[in-house]
Amino acid sequence: MAAISALPSLRQLRYLVVLSEKLSFRQAAESLFVTQSTLSAGIKELETTLEVQLFERDSRSVRLTPIGEEVTLRARELLARAQDLVELARRSTAPLSGPFTLGVIPTIAPFLLPVVLPALRKKYPELQLYLREDQTERVVERLRAGGLDAALIALPWETGELTVRELFRDEFWLVAREDDPVTLENEVPVRGIDLGRLVLLEEGHCLRDHAIAVCGKRALGMHPAIEATSLHTLIQMVDGGLGITLLPEMTLKSGILRGTRLVARPFSTNVPSRTIALVTRPTSAREEDFELLARFIEDSMRGVSRPRTASRASTRKP
Repeated sequence: MAAISALPSLRQLRYLVVLSEKLSFRQAAESLFVTQSTLSAGIKELETTLEVQLFERDSRSVRLTPIGEEVTLRARELLARAQDLVELARRSTAPLSGPFTLGVIPTIAPFLLPVVLPALRKKYPELQLYLREDQTERVVERLRAGGLDAALIALPWETGELTVRELFRDEFWLVAREDDPVTLENEVPVRGIDLGRLVLLEEGHCLRDHAIAVCGKRALGMHPAIEATSLHTLIQMVDGGLGITLLPEMTLKSGILRGTRLVARPFSTNVPSRTIALVTRPTSAREEDFELLARFIEDSMRGVSRPRTASRASTRKP
């Protein structure tokens, strides 16, 4: 009978993944709440077990070796599956109970969660919800690595093997100052968007990509002259007369234009939109909770009225 090779521990794999992200023994050790010597010993033990060098390190830098990058990728997958196993064992018979970590992107979190969470806590008092807000790429990466149970994102986005539950369409509206000529019409055509005046979020926000996609082929390769780091900064720029922008209906329903000189106009035809979706790993042990949460969000948002944008604004009938 062949001898069974020694296997790395989950602790060692966790050390590997965190160090690969930080590329600093000090920062990784602080993140893991261990000493640098403990971390260093754990990485050395892992390298000895696997009989490969995972990191190149000297007094000034730490970097993954080529085989280290491959091992780290597999380690993330193993840790995610281990987390799913733990959740399967822990899961209570009660629906949506116990710890649940939800990732949410910044262009959804402050507008959807205040509508959904109060009623969710009332219906599922045993649910311990932990929210993690970040840009889409990092949220999806963290979900795949097992750091999240599910995530709320906006489509289109490359979701690969993830389980995707589309919840509802979130239409785009044109937003400008009330004295801007573009607001004279109650509805505006998509082709009427002046790309030279468009103010968008900086790169990394999926809402930027969605807004550019609204403008079609003529916006390919477009780099706006003005970019904002957040939606609220974006609003201030447009309110200051620096241009026009596109905002999802969800943000307008939350009253984001309140206290400004801005109004929103719906598009007349070929109404552009993004799709709000809940995603999870296909191996997740919380499939039932995932589906319950998806239905709860759908029901909660179905009852939200359309935006009241300003006295001069006219809303398109649903």
